Parts: sequence; C-alpha cells; structure tokens
Amino acid sequence: MKVFKIISRDFINQRIDKIMPILDKDLSRSQIQKLIKNKAIFVNDQTIKKANYLIKINDEIKIKPVNQDIYLAKENIPIDILYEDNDLLIVNKQRGLVVHPGNGNKEHTLVNALLYHIGKLSRLDNYRPGIVHRLDKDTSGMLLIAKNNKTHRLLAKQFLNHKIHREYKALVNGVLEEDEGKIVAPISRSKINPLKMCVDPVNGKNAESSFKVLKRFKKATLVLIELKQGRTHQIRVHFEYIKHPIVGDKIYGLNNKNIISDGQILHAYKISFIHPTTNKKMVFKSKLPNYFLNAISRFKFE
Repeated sequence: MKVFKIISRDFINQRIDKIMPILDKDLSRSQIQKLIKNKAIFVNDQTIKKANYLIKINDEIKIKPVNQDIYLAKENIPIDILYEDNDLLIVNKQRGLVVHPGNGNKEHTLVNALLYHIGKLSRLDNYRPGIVHRLDKDTSGMLLIAKNNKTHRLLAKQFLNHKIHREYKALVNGVLEEDEGKIVAPISRSKINPLKMCVDPVNGKNAESSFKVLKRFKKATLVLIELKQGRTHQIRVHFEYIKHPIVGDKIYGLNNKNIISDGQILHAYKISFIHPTTNKKMVFKSKLPNYFLNAISRFKFE
C-alpha cells in the first residue's frame, strides 16, 4: 500500500484527483478517479467516495493495491511490427483484432500478442499495457505502442495537444460531391444505444474530421481522412451524419452492408509524431490491406 502525508500548503483545498498524479507519477488523473470509484483510496483511514474531495493539511492518503489478481495471457498471435526501439513501437493492426482486454475478456487481443512478442510495455493501466490509443476491432492500421511509463505519458501529452497526426483511408457509401471538406460535429454516447456514439450539439465533445476524395465509383467513394481529436467512433459517426456511412459498418448507417457485411472498410493509413526521446519527427505509412483492396475491386465493377 502506498502512503502519502500532505505537508505542503500548496495542496490545501485542491481536488484529490488533481493532486494525486503529482504525488504519484505512475498514476494519471483518470486512474485516480477509477481507484476512488473502486474504493481503493483512503484519507485518514476513511474511504474517499468522490474525486472532488478537497485535501487538507496533514491528510494521510493511502492507495490500496488493486488489480493484483489480473493475469493477462501471453498469446502467439501474429502482429505486424513496422518499427521498434527501446521506447516504443509501431504496429500495423490487422482487421478483426481487439486492441485490449475489457468486459471480462482477457484473451485474444493485441495486448496479449504484445505481451508474447515484446514483453516490456508501459504499465499505466494493468488492462492496457503499452496502449496509448486504440482502433476499433474492425479498423485496421497504425497503432503507437509505449514500452515504458515515461514514453507513454509524453505520447499521451502529444495526443492531448493534437501534436500526433493520423490519416485514414475509408470507402464510404454513395458519391461525395465535394472534392474535400471538413465535418465539425460534437460527439457523445447515444442515450438510445450504449454501443453507439452520436452527434450531440448540446452535450457532445468537440470533434473535427477533414476529408479529401481520392476516387469516385458508381456507388461509393474512396476518401482520405484526417482527425483533429479522435473521439470514439469519430469517423464512423461523422460520415453517417453526412449520409455517407463507411461501407460495411455493422453499427452506423442503414443498408450499408449489402455488399460488405463483415466490418467497416476503414484503415489507419498514416501516423506522425515527435519521438519523446530523440525529439525527431517520425512518420509511418502502411499499404492498404487485402480486404480493403478487395472491397475497392467489387465497387469498380458495380
């Protein structure tokens, strides 16, 4: 159990979820909030129930170890590693692979594969070692993986400050008239279907997606997309919103599975960032996978 004694007056009347990441560099604010929710943080031997608890002088804060029983299996699942050094790696994730364990599932994910092939990963989250950002199960492409906590924090900061740039290629239903455009529409979780996100001008978080048409077919359009924020399902929600859902998407869009029925035709094609250690700009691209090329071929002859 970790124990912290508050002796600095600079911390007085500050929220506990803001101060604890300063005291314990291995924990983020969101992790502190989860620990509070799981009744794992005590102040003066009393369980803290809310993250807005205001710290007082001489408070004694204890963090009870949690998730010590978590065991994530190492699985020999093939992964395509495009780059690796002492701090990070770039993985070209295959379609159909879940990124990290969740909802009671601890197996058959990219994390299980990383533990087998790499082993050394950041541990800011026991369920998501190494995972700085994610892709949906049926979205393929570029993922940035951290091998230590320092790198993880620095990369997360770049994401927060929109310093990491990502580009996607997608096949969308229908023919887009504009050669390029920008979709600006706030996103929140759907109140009707918890598996979906939706455009919500009132309660949604800012979300901006820019696109450029690469190729038009009779019934579909190949587009290049750049994200500013990267909200959950952002591309899928935005293109449904403008009535051009991603081809094959099982959740978003009506009647868009008539040709492709096993998942959205969406690939994280490019990622660029500043390396946290060398301070050099890193740029990585990946070729369109076979499933994507096959989908394009089917629309060519429609």
